[in-house]
Amino acid sequence: MNKADSERLDSAMQQMGLDIADDPKSADVIVLNSCVVRQSAEDKVSSMIGVVRPLKVERPDRVVALMGCMVGPKHDDLKKRFPYVDVFMRPQQYEPLLDIIGDRNGLNWEGCVGTLAPPDPQISSYIPIIHGCDLMCSFCIIPYRRGRQVSRSVGEIVNEVEMLVDRGVREVTLLGQTVDAYGHDLVDKPNLSHLLRRVNDVHGLERIRFLTSHPIFMTDDIIEAVADLNKVCEHVNLPIQAGDDDVLSRMRRRYTASEYCALIDKMRNVIPGVALSTDVIVGFSNETEEEFQRTVKVLTDIEFDKVHISKYSTRPGTIASRKMIDNVSDVEKRQRKAILEQLQEKIQREKNATLKGQMVEVLVEDSSKGKWRGRTRGDKLTFIADDHILPGSVLNVEITETSPWSLQGKVVSNTEVV
Repeated sequence: MNKADSERLDSAMQQMGLDIADDPKSADVIVLNSCVVRQSAEDKVSSMIGVVRPLKVERPDRVVALMGCMVGPKHDDLKKRFPYVDVFMRPQQYEPLLDIIGDRNGLNWEGCVGTLAPPDPQISSYIPIIHGCDLMCSFCIIPYRRGRQVSRSVGEIVNEVEMLVDRGVREVTLLGQTVDAYGHDLVDKPNLSHLLRRVNDVHGLERIRFLTSHPIFMTDDIIEAVADLNKVCEHVNLPIQAGDDDVLSRMRRRYTASEYCALIDKMRNVIPGVALSTDVIVGFSNETEEEFQRTVKVLTDIEFDKVHISKYSTRPGTIASRKMIDNVSDVEKRQRKAILEQLQEKIQREKNATLKGQMVEVLVEDSSKGKWRGRTRGDKLTFIADDHILPGSVLNVEITETSPWSLQGKVVSNTEVV
């Protein structure tokens, strides 16, 4: 989501006549887009703001802006901590910075800036479709920083997809903190299934993805849309966070482990070959060894294609920070994280090994270290050694080597997949 926000602000500033600077020292405007999903992320942002301070002192006319989730509705404390920052912007609130740039350049930015779609997008592009979150999970600061759920209209999103495709995009990822809650706040009540069907009709688009989903919003019609629509990739990111019901209750996740597992079974029955990824937090408040072992069992039983694992850290302002104690030691958290990482590495190694010798469809995105890089429909990173490939090509690739983290392959035919 932060990447998408940065691209959209970049689009607005380029429409006002600014160009991207090669480095901060040569920039007239420096924007830091902050993530505070974990304390370590916020600490990194604070450190980077400190790095920018000498640049502001060197050139007082230089504009320094802080945007993103670090900026809440009230940011007086940030102004005191960072007096050399000129403007603070909440997520998607670009106007304060655009006002400053417009004033300095004698421009009415509202007359200059049209769509915020990136002017020179990547092969795969992100499109925010719903901002904010209403769920208030006890560990999460996002609802306090990004606000309530607000969906964009179907027509606006489809128009943006069409514009991006005209600019070379072959794949779009529809974004939301709870993307499968899309449309619940709109008057005509469209849902994600309806939007997927509309975007699927866009001529020239090859693939559609969406993230991040929440189990309580993953309805049958969304699952059926993934199964039915040819451009929607058979890949679902569905965070579980923990495999124990008591931990899930303390997290305020609104489902049980058995309900989650039943949902996974349904998706696998309806969507042939679906690739599944999830998020897990270890060491949440009062998590016992027995509770943690239930998470181990769920991951062992389901065998996800990918798992994002993080250690719990208290976020000031969350429900957990006010009502719970972060009483699992850091040593224990690190040990539990390592156990899950080792388990998941084994699962991914074995799952990916089954693809050796198989044919997969790969969308080529760019090059890295002398090889072309792309992803399968199941979101598996694939490297191809071939000189005669164009970015944006969708190719049949035979997998020759596998690892837990990526695949290696060769092009069976330079003819694009039809």
